[in-house]
Amino acid sequence: MLQILLIAVSVSMDAFAVAVGKGLTVRRVRALDALKTALWFGGFQALFPILGFFTASLFSRYVTAIDHWIIVGLLAFIGANMIREAFGEDEENARETAKFDWRHMLPLAVACSIDAFAVGVSFAFMEAHVWASAAVIGVTTGLFSAAGLYIGRAFGARWQKPAQIAGGVVLIVIGVKVLVEHLGLI
Repeated sequence: MLQILLIAVSVSMDAFAVAVGKGLTVRRVRALDALKTALWFGGFQALFPILGFFTASLFSRYVTAIDHWIIVGLLAFIGANMIREAFGEDEENARETAKFDWRHMLPLAVACSIDAFAVGVSFAFMEAHVWASAAVIGVTTGLFSAAGLYIGRAFGARWQKPAQIAGGVVLIVIGVKVLVEHLGLI
């Protein structure tokens, strides 16, 4: 369960960073905007691992001999991408006008959830309980997103980059752990 919680925290960092960016652009965070942010990001982060899990389950019998390499590859790729994005963002992109309607939130929620799809693919090979895992990921992301909105308003972009880097590192470490365990080294 700890591994699922760590994965949930890690994949929620993109949504957290976007929420911090949105928080930078508002004069005041309304409770309704925080709720919308939590539901959009948390809902899509819960949905995408399920989609990834069932997509991978269709093909799992063909790739079980290399599943551990798929897991480490996906998690390392996602983690490295999160770290790269943390160093590549500029403040101009983070300072767009914050809007919370579906036209603005849907693309952000989908974009932040691509990593969760890949995590769902890895769940198919890890024998994780996908429904419980998706729920943990969704709730964690919702909480982090709502908090990110308030943090962005209160503290600015100071925590955005460190959170994204930490999330990326944790995903890479989990991928390496799965590989080392599968190879029987620990």
